[in-house]
Amino acid sequence: MKFLLVAINAKYIHSNPAVYSLKAYAGAEYENEIEIAEYTINNPMGGILSGLYKRRPDVAAFSCYIWNWRLVQELTAELHKIMPELPIWLGGPEVSFNSGSILEEHEEITGIMAGEGEETFRELFAYYKEKSCRKGQEAKNGLEGIAGIIFRQAGQIINTGEREPVNMNCLPFLYKKMDSFQNKIIYYESSRGCPFRCSYCLSSIDKSVRFRHTETVKKELQLFLDEKVAQVKFVDRTFNCSHEHTMEIWQYLAAHDNGITNFHFEIAADRLDDKEIAVLSQMRPGLVQLEIGVQSANPVTLRAIDRFADMERLKETVECIHRGNNVHIHLDLIAGLPYEDYKSFGQSFDVVYGMKPEQLQLGFLKVLKGSPMYGRAEEYGIKYMSMPPYEVLRSRWLSFEDVCRLKRIEEMVELYYNSSQFAHTLPVLESLFDSPFSMFEKLAEYYEEKGYFVNSPSRQYRYEVLLEFALRYGKGQEELYKELLTYDIYLRENMKSRPDFAKDLSAYKERFWDFYNKDEELRGILPGYGGYQPKQIARMTHMEVFAYPVWRAGGHMEKTGTETMVLFDYGKRNPLTKEAETTVIEGKGSGWHKMAAGRLE
Repeated sequence: MKFLLVAINAKYIHSNPAVYSLKAYAGAEYENEIEIAEYTINNPMGGILSGLYKRRPDVAAFSCYIWNWRLVQELTAELHKIMPELPIWLGGPEVSFNSGSILEEHEEITGIMAGEGEETFRELFAYYKEKSCRKGQEAKNGLEGIAGIIFRQAGQIINTGEREPVNMNCLPFLYKKMDSFQNKIIYYESSRGCPFRCSYCLSSIDKSVRFRHTETVKKELQLFLDEKVAQVKFVDRTFNCSHEHTMEIWQYLAAHDNGITNFHFEIAADRLDDKEIAVLSQMRPGLVQLEIGVQSANPVTLRAIDRFADMERLKETVECIHRGNNVHIHLDLIAGLPYEDYKSFGQSFDVVYGMKPEQLQLGFLKVLKGSPMYGRAEEYGIKYMSMPPYEVLRSRWLSFEDVCRLKRIEEMVELYYNSSQFAHTLPVLESLFDSPFSMFEKLAEYYEEKGYFVNSPSRQYRYEVLLEFALRYGKGQEELYKELLTYDIYLRENMKSRPDFAKDLSAYKERFWDFYNKDEELRGILPGYGGYQPKQIARMTHMEVFAYPVWRAGGHMEKTGTETMVLFDYGKRNPLTKEAETTVIEGKGSGWHKMAAGRLE
């Protein structure tokens, strides 16, 4: 008997821990009877269909989410045509809250596993296993005895009721064989449930938070450390909802850091205490990254979505974490929430932008089936897409035109802020506008006015467009913005093809060679290049000359009065930003020496 679990992920680097958990929970003795088939939404539907057919399963079950639900519906309809006797089951958050209507609409679907699936799947597998052994005759214990399923039987839709949540300590470890997860993000959960009741989130339905024993968690995390995996992403909804749990795991990671693996956590920043912040401050730069859902800075909006965050405490906490210069911070905003109009959202954006996160995600409300917001949508005048991702189209406070404007601003934020490629240009450019939100708003309008491409294959294209934009508002500052963009572009890459906006360096070649050929000074400034000759070092590094102190972070800039040399060392990079280490060089002839080094600000 072959039971096929099908996962269709959003990207190749993603994996689906749900199907692996179902298989592992069913028992190791059924290793060869339960198969997993993973695809992505970018695979052609026909290719997935033929792949499923070639496997000749006796039963198939699909893991359903907003990103794959349309494709799953197409697949199951076509799969039923070519394998009409095949029982087809569904599971996952996209089908757990309106299961009856889905079965009514899709006659090809046999049934749905609602909610947590481990115990339900084990019993469902046992049912089909027994049925197979009885050569197609019904099993002694029918489907109606399996809690947590909705299925069709004799023309009727039967709901067996909710199943009790599983004990987290009974769940097997998913990653005993790491071969299947090469070059993929590893997802891990140390808890289920969430203490908050945010109305837009499905986690608000789970009324309890359950934890896996921390000793078990530490043993499992050690395997990832031993394997030197690139990233482990905790899927706990609010990782730091228990101080003891958080401290034990973070202290363990700090003590057993392998120098490579990064751990991602979603947290509530206003709940972090001084001890937790102290542990974070001691970690290797890049060991952890934190995602913090701010969602809005409007107190009326926060109350309406049942989110009670101390905004001042949140700001203070983020500032404390920043002082360590070692933790990547990702802050989230949601557009389309109740009582948040365009102006209010712009104010929320400026508040969050002012916290200087490494990533600022400008997202849009998704009205998820089963969430409290789903039930209140009409009350708030929220209209949203009928098909996944159920994204907001308009609300009582936000018009569709406003949503479209925010979509364009989101693209600008992704291109120019979240790319981390304009870290020195943007702070200076901001001073020309009333607020950061206003700057991105005007930049989005500029892209639309000029008909510029957002998805250009050339990274240099974005620098050139930003220069044009800066000169529209910063008249008379052409040299400054050219130097800022030159500094930013060389921070990231030792460009083979020099940008058109960068100054001609031919007049400085003799000065540069004079620097590289002073062996004692050169080795003192670049001690890591002991085995290389000056010509080799010159190719592996880069030298620029600036009239403005562009290495400083933001603010008004005046010419320094002299042309300053800056050395870019690509052998040393900031572990958070991936920027090259830069050194300001002072002196001439026999007197070269460092004026400053590091990430110059």
